[in-house]
Amino acid sequence: MMTETMTSMAAQIRMPYTLTPGEATGIFLAELGRRRLIGSRHGDRILVPAQDFDGSTGEPAGGFVELAPVGRLEAFTVTERGVLGLVLVDGADVPFLHRIVGFEEADLAIGARVAAVWADAPVGGVLDLAGFGPGGDGPGVPPRSAPEGLAQPFEQVEYTMTLDYQHSYGHYYGTLFDAVRTDRRLRGVKCSRCRRTLLPPRAICDVCFVPTAEWVDVEAVGVVQACSVVHIEFIGQRLKPPYVYAELVLDGTSTRLIHMVGGVDPAEARTAVAPGSRVRAVWSDRRTGSLADIDYFELIPGEPS
Repeated sequence: MMTETMTSMAAQIRMPYTLTPGEATGIFLAELGRRRLIGSRHGDRILVPAQDFDGSTGEPAGGFVELAPVGRLEAFTVTERGVLGLVLVDGADVPFLHRIVGFEEADLAIGARVAAVWADAPVGGVLDLAGFGPGGDGPGVPPRSAPEGLAQPFEQVEYTMTLDYQHSYGHYYGTLFDAVRTDRRLRGVKCSRCRRTLLPPRAICDVCFVPTAEWVDVEAVGVVQACSVVHIEFIGQRLKPPYVYAELVLDGTSTRLIHMVGGVDPAEARTAVAPGSRVRAVWSDRRTGSLADIDYFELIPGEPS
């Protein structure tokens, strides 16, 4: 019995996109560069950051107000990358989530008075307000009418969301990827009832719903069951379009493996690759312990589709 040594994989989801903040929040962001906090008035409620609509009542903004950049810490959490807190700016009705800076951890407390800490130079976004730090002592400061000549709202904000995480393989994928990395082998597992070979391997047969049992080696040769020529470029692709994305059934297996078919002239891809085409793996020099260690599957010359 082979024991897996690969238990997880460091992974990342990274998604760049363009944020459209809307008029009210766009004005709020633009005014941060002038070191001013702008809120929106919705009946008897004031929201900071300014919003086009009140998320609780649905009431549209009836105008803008300027608030003193001081308030009270309502809640906080300490993370590896710093402290995040909910700050109720004086005169606002909804707390503002932002960075808390300049505090010793022992001095953090609900109800602490805080004041804005501005960036040394504006960068054109919410971090023009670097965070809230100790300060703002004294009585609360009421909001006042927004000054004349508010900044033009930011129409778009370039943004990237990044999430780093550990993807846990479990026993079955761990065993598969160990063999891929160390021996350049593909390993499947047989159902204890129907004796079908499943690749990728799994604990339960998806047809019989009984535990799988016996590990088997699978040759990296098979047949295309379905395919599509990808022409659109998107984030995360390993090959530059056009390329062939295919469902493969490797010899002796009963399940489909998703991979790319490469080494094909893009102009001929639509007719060169078809269901029934015979293919084999082209291994890369990488040893990451994933199916990306196979660069692609190539057509086997001379074998009929």
